[in-house]
Amino acid sequence: MNKLLLAAVSLLGSLTLAAAGDARIVLIAGRPSHAPGEHEHNAGVLLFKKCLASAPGVQVAAFLNGQWPEAAVFDGAAVVVIYSDGGGGHPALQGDHLQQLDALVKKGVGFGAVHYACEPTKDKGQKEFLDWIGGCFEINWSVNPHWEADYKTLPSHPITRGVKPFKMQDEWYFHMRFREGMKGVTAILSAVAPESTMSRPDGAHSGNPAVREAVKKGEPQHMMWVAENTGGSRGFGFTGGHFHKNWGNDDFRKVVLNAILWIAKVEVPTDGVQSAPTEDELKANLDSKPPRKPAAPKKRPAAKQ
Repeated sequence: MNKLLLAAVSLLGSLTLAAAGDARIVLIAGRPSHAPGEHEHNAGVLLFKKCLASAPGVQVAAFLNGQWPEAAVFDGAAVVVIYSDGGGGHPALQGDHLQQLDALVKKGVGFGAVHYACEPTKDKGQKEFLDWIGGCFEINWSVNPHWEADYKTLPSHPITRGVKPFKMQDEWYFHMRFREGMKGVTAILSAVAPESTMSRPDGAHSGNPAVREAVKKGEPQHMMWVAENTGGSRGFGFTGGHFHKNWGNDDFRKVVLNAILWIAKVEVPTDGVQSAPTEDELKANLDSKPPRKPAAPKKRPAAKQ
């Protein structure tokens, strides 16, 4: 997306937010990242905005390319959702953003994190994320393999309205760090991770003894959850969303759209948020990124003489 278009969309988002409406939803997209079709934060947030247009009683503002809204934008907001890269570069960890968000959550504003945005750092942001959404990615505890999760059953919850059990290949983070005893936290998408997810050596994001033991035991892992917090706010974490094409799946997309409404305290329709983006709409607004470099060929060991 070019800079002029990004600026125009962000301005339009601000103007929409300022219009009269019941629930004001603020969506924040991170900067371009990864290869084409991966971590498409701008396209994903704009797709959310388009799909939520059919939901009654909401106004949606989308802020793109890592742009942080002016403080006035948050006035009267019902929910803030971030879809971005995480770690030390997380938009919520810059400047005084944590303090801004914490003040909003304490007023009852909902907060949601999608994919890598579920990962603050242990030293900065983890305490707040546990307070706001009930769980987060913790290095040397959580892992980020690519695998097909099979969500065979779903709990009865407003977020699952109209959502059917589904399978999806994605970079599903799991073995997340949750509040002690899962207090106030409800698992929404849970599946048993196969042994293949433990094929990598131990590392900050790839493996550790605790997660290996959990997978060996076949313990269900939670890839989406919601939280009801002290003070009345609500939150959610969704660890999928690495591959943009997955938003084309009705159930994958709907469970996140429903979650945005629920944490905004808007009644989720009986059949969930209805949306049917076309292939062209799904591909719209993708970032211009260089293709992934092919992996270097492995060197063969020299033949013995």
